[in-house]
Amino acid sequence: MNIVIIGATSGIGKALFEKYVNEDNRIGLIGRRKHLLDELHQKYPSKTFIAKADITNLEEIEHVIQTLHKEFEHIDIAIVCAGIGEINAKLAYAVERPIIDTNVVGWTFVIDMLFHIFEQQDYGHLVAITSAGGLRGEPMAPAYSATKAYQINYMEALRKKAFINGGHIVLTDIRPGLVDTAMAKGEGLFWVMPVEKVARQIIAVIRKKKSKAYVTKRWHILAIINKYIPYSIYKRT
Repeated sequence: MNIVIIGATSGIGKALFEKYVNEDNRIGLIGRRKHLLDELHQKYPSKTFIAKADITNLEEIEHVIQTLHKEFEHIDIAIVCAGIGEINAKLAYAVERPIIDTNVVGWTFVIDMLFHIFEQQDYGHLVAITSAGGLRGEPMAPAYSATKAYQINYMEALRKKAFINGGHIVLTDIRPGLVDTAMAKGEGLFWVMPVEKVARQIIAVIRKKKSKAYVTKRWHILAIINKYIPYSIYKRT
Protein backbone atom coordinates (compact mmCIF):
# COMPACT_ATOMS: atom_id res chain seq x y z
CA MET A 1 0.00 0.00 0.00
CA ASN A 2 0.93 3.64 -0.39
CA ILE A 3 0.57 5.42 2.95
CA VAL A 4 1.08 9.10 3.74
CA ILE A 5 1.69 10.15 7.35
CA ILE A 6 1.55 13.86 8.19
CA GLY A 7 3.27 14.65 11.49
CA ALA A 8 5.59 11.66 11.29
CA THR A 9 8.79 12.77 13.04
CA SER A 10 7.76 11.98 16.63
CA GLY A 11 5.07 10.53 18.87
CA ILE A 12 2.20 8.56 17.39
CA GLY A 13 3.11 9.40 13.80
CA LYS A 14 6.63 8.03 14.15
CA ALA A 15 5.38 4.90 15.95
CA LEU A 16 2.89 4.24 13.14
CA PHE A 17 5.63 4.70 10.56
CA GLU A 18 7.91 2.20 12.32
CA LYS A 19 5.18 -0.43 12.19
CA TYR A 20 3.89 0.20 8.68
CA VAL A 21 7.35 0.38 7.12
CA ASN A 22 8.14 -3.16 8.28
CA GLU A 23 5.28 -4.40 6.12
CA ASP A 24 5.06 -4.26 2.34
CA ASN A 25 4.24 -0.54 2.13
CA ARG A 26 5.64 2.64 0.65
CA ILE A 27 5.45 5.49 3.14
CA GLY A 28 5.35 9.19 2.43
CA LEU A 29 6.50 11.14 5.49
CA ILE A 30 5.69 14.80 6.04
CA GLY A 31 6.99 16.72 9.04
CA ARG A 32 8.47 20.01 10.21
CA ARG A 33 11.91 18.73 11.25
CA LYS A 34 14.07 17.84 8.27
CA HIS A 35 16.85 16.18 10.27
CA LEU A 36 14.38 13.74 11.83
CA LEU A 37 12.85 12.96 8.44
CA ASP A 38 16.36 12.31 7.10
CA GLU A 39 17.05 9.87 9.94
CA LEU A 40 13.90 7.88 9.16
CA HIS A 41 14.66 7.85 5.45
CA GLN A 42 18.21 6.63 6.04
CA LYS A 43 16.86 3.64 7.96
CA TYR A 44 14.45 2.63 5.18
CA PRO A 45 15.61 4.38 1.98
CA SER A 46 13.80 2.10 -0.48
CA LYS A 47 10.43 2.40 1.25
CA THR A 48 10.22 6.05 2.28
CA PHE A 49 9.71 9.38 0.59
CA ILE A 50 10.18 12.43 2.78
CA ALA A 51 9.02 16.01 2.54
CA LYS A 52 9.52 18.88 4.98
CA ALA A 53 6.45 21.03 5.58
CA ASP A 54 4.67 22.87 8.36
CA ILE A 55 0.92 22.28 8.40
CA THR A 56 0.37 25.99 9.11
CA ASN A 57 2.17 26.95 5.90
CA LEU A 58 -0.65 26.21 3.47
CA GLU A 59 1.31 26.72 0.26
CA GLU A 60 4.15 24.54 1.51
CA ILE A 61 1.93 21.69 2.71
CA GLU A 62 -0.14 21.79 -0.49
CA HIS A 63 3.01 21.48 -2.59
CA VAL A 64 4.43 18.50 -0.72
CA ILE A 65 1.12 16.59 -0.68
CA GLN A 66 0.78 17.13 -4.42
CA THR A 67 4.38 15.99 -4.91
CA LEU A 68 3.85 12.80 -2.91
CA HIS A 69 0.62 12.10 -4.75
CA LYS A 70 2.42 12.36 -8.09
CA GLU A 71 5.27 10.19 -6.81
CA PHE A 72 2.90 7.46 -5.59
CA GLU A 73 0.30 7.93 -8.37
CA HIS A 74 -2.31 6.90 -5.81
CA ILE A 75 -2.65 7.04 -2.02
CA ASP A 76 -4.36 4.20 -0.15
CA ILE A 77 -4.21 5.58 3.40
CA ALA A 78 -3.50 9.09 4.67
CA ILE A 79 -2.99 9.60 8.40
CA VAL A 80 -3.02 13.13 9.81
CA CYS A 81 -1.15 13.15 13.13
CA ALA A 82 0.02 16.76 13.08
CA GLY A 83 -1.23 18.80 16.01
CA ILE A 84 -0.17 20.72 19.07
CA GLY A 85 -1.47 21.38 22.56
CA GLU A 86 -0.34 23.48 25.51
CA ILE A 87 -1.39 24.03 29.09
CA ASN A 88 -2.74 27.58 29.28
CA ALA A 89 -4.23 28.19 32.72
CA LYS A 90 -3.61 31.95 32.38
CA LEU A 91 -5.57 32.09 29.11
CA ALA A 92 -2.82 33.84 27.18
CA TYR A 93 -3.91 34.40 23.60
CA ALA A 94 -0.31 34.07 22.43
CA VAL A 95 -0.51 30.43 23.55
CA GLU A 96 -3.97 29.80 22.10
CA ARG A 97 -3.36 31.23 18.62
CA PRO A 98 -0.73 28.69 17.39
CA ILE A 99 -2.96 25.84 18.57
CA ILE A 100 -5.87 27.22 16.55
CA ASP A 101 -3.65 27.83 13.51
CA THR A 102 -2.38 24.25 13.63
CA ASN A 103 -5.35 22.21 14.84
CA VAL A 104 -8.06 24.11 12.96
CA VAL A 105 -6.70 26.17 10.05
CA GLY A 106 -3.83 23.97 8.86
CA TRP A 107 -5.57 20.73 9.84
CA THR A 108 -8.73 21.62 7.89
CA PHE A 109 -6.72 22.57 4.80
CA VAL A 110 -4.90 19.23 4.83
CA ILE A 111 -8.00 17.14 5.57
CA ASP A 112 -9.93 18.84 2.76
CA MET A 113 -7.07 18.39 0.31
CA LEU A 114 -6.74 14.69 1.07
CA PHE A 115 -10.50 14.20 0.86
CA HIS A 116 -10.49 15.78 -2.62
CA ILE A 117 -7.64 13.49 -3.70
CA PHE A 118 -9.66 10.48 -2.59
CA GLU A 119 -12.71 11.83 -4.42
CA GLN A 120 -10.63 11.98 -7.60
CA GLN A 121 -9.38 8.43 -7.02
CA ASP A 122 -12.88 7.27 -6.04
CA TYR A 123 -11.39 5.47 -3.04
CA GLY A 124 -9.08 5.98 -0.08
CA HIS A 125 -8.90 5.84 3.71
CA LEU A 126 -8.51 9.13 5.58
CA VAL A 127 -7.46 8.85 9.24
CA ALA A 128 -7.28 11.72 11.71
CA ILE A 129 -5.72 11.54 15.16
CA THR A 130 -8.07 13.72 17.21
CA SER A 131 -8.35 13.25 21.00
CA ALA A 132 -10.56 12.05 23.81
CA GLY A 133 -9.82 15.52 25.16
CA GLY A 134 -12.22 16.95 22.60
CA LEU A 135 -15.30 15.63 24.38
CA ARG A 136 -15.49 18.36 27.05
CA GLY A 137 -14.05 21.81 27.59
CA GLU A 138 -10.92 21.77 29.71
CA PRO A 139 -10.05 25.02 31.59
CA MET A 140 -6.34 24.19 31.76
CA ALA A 141 -6.17 23.83 27.96
CA PRO A 142 -9.16 25.62 26.39
CA ALA A 143 -7.88 25.86 22.82
CA TYR A 144 -6.70 22.27 22.76
CA SER A 145 -10.00 20.80 23.93
CA ALA A 146 -12.00 23.13 21.68
CA THR A 147 -9.92 22.45 18.57
CA LYS A 148 -10.11 18.70 19.13
CA ALA A 149 -13.90 18.99 19.45
CA TYR A 150 -13.84 20.81 16.11
CA GLN A 151 -11.84 17.99 14.54
CA ILE A 152 -14.20 15.32 15.89
CA ASN A 153 -17.24 17.09 14.45
CA TYR A 154 -15.49 17.83 11.16
CA MET A 155 -14.62 14.16 10.70
CA GLU A 156 -18.22 13.20 11.42
CA ALA A 157 -19.40 15.69 8.80
CA LEU A 158 -17.03 14.23 6.20
CA ARG A 159 -18.08 10.66 7.06
CA LYS A 160 -21.66 11.66 6.34
CA LYS A 161 -20.57 13.40 3.12
CA ALA A 162 -18.69 10.28 2.01
CA PHE A 163 -21.70 8.08 2.77
CA ILE A 164 -24.04 10.32 0.77
CA ASN A 165 -21.56 10.25 -2.12
CA GLY A 166 -21.51 6.46 -2.26
CA GLY A 167 -19.23 5.38 0.55
CA HIS A 168 -16.05 4.90 -1.50
CA ILE A 169 -14.00 6.95 0.96
CA VAL A 170 -13.43 5.60 4.47
CA LEU A 171 -12.90 8.06 7.32
CA THR A 172 -11.59 7.06 10.73
CA ASP A 173 -11.45 9.31 13.78
CA ILE A 174 -8.87 8.03 16.29
CA ARG A 175 -9.33 9.53 19.76
CA PRO A 176 -6.33 8.79 21.98
CA GLY A 177 -6.39 9.37 25.69
CA LEU A 178 -3.14 10.38 27.37
CA VAL A 179 -0.16 8.94 25.51
CA ASP A 180 3.46 8.91 26.64
CA THR A 181 4.64 11.55 24.14
CA ALA A 182 5.66 15.21 24.31
CA MET A 183 1.97 16.13 23.91
CA ALA A 184 1.16 14.80 27.39
CA LYS A 185 1.64 17.80 29.66
CA GLY A 186 0.76 18.50 33.26
CA GLU A 187 1.17 16.89 36.66
CA GLY A 188 -0.52 13.81 38.06
CA LEU A 189 -1.55 12.52 34.63
CA PHE A 190 -3.95 9.57 34.66
CA TRP A 191 -3.76 6.42 32.52
CA VAL A 192 -0.83 7.51 30.36
CA MET A 193 -0.47 4.86 27.65
CA PRO A 194 2.77 3.63 25.99
CA VAL A 195 3.01 4.95 22.44
CA GLU A 196 3.84 1.50 21.02
CA LYS A 197 0.65 0.01 22.43
CA VAL A 198 -1.36 2.96 21.11
CA ALA A 199 0.16 2.53 17.63
CA ARG A 200 -0.71 -1.19 17.56
CA GLN A 201 -4.32 -0.48 18.44
CA ILE A 202 -4.57 2.34 15.91
CA ILE A 203 -3.38 0.07 13.11
CA ALA A 204 -5.91 -2.57 14.17
CA VAL A 205 -8.69 0.03 14.03
CA ILE A 206 -7.55 1.20 10.57
CA ARG A 207 -7.53 -2.36 9.25
CA LYS A 208 -11.09 -2.86 10.47
CA LYS A 209 -12.06 0.45 8.82
CA LYS A 210 -13.90 1.64 11.90
CA SER A 211 -15.46 5.09 11.83
CA LYS A 212 -14.07 6.05 15.25
CA ALA A 213 -12.23 4.53 18.16
CA TYR A 214 -10.65 5.44 21.48
CA VAL A 215 -7.12 4.22 22.16
CA THR A 216 -6.19 2.48 24.17
CA LYS A 217 -9.44 0.59 24.65
CA ARG A 218 -9.74 1.43 28.34
CA TRP A 219 -10.12 5.09 27.38
CA HIS A 220 -13.50 4.26 25.83
CA ILE A 221 -14.84 3.68 29.33
CA LEU A 222 -13.52 6.98 30.63
CA ALA A 223 -14.74 8.79 27.51
CA ILE A 224 -18.32 7.57 28.03
CA ILE A 225 -18.26 8.71 31.66
CA ASN A 226 -16.69 12.04 30.73
CA LYS A 227 -19.13 12.68 27.88
CA TYR A 228 -22.32 11.99 29.79
CA ILE A 229 -21.52 13.21 33.28
CA PRO A 230 -23.81 16.19 34.04
CA TYR A 231 -22.16 19.60 33.84
CA SER A 232 -23.17 20.31 37.44
CA ILE A 233 -20.80 17.50 38.42
CA TYR A 234 -18.23 17.97 35.66
CA LYS A 235 -17.50 21.59 36.63
CA ARG A 236 -16.39 20.44 40.07
CA THR A 237 -13.99 17.75 38.88
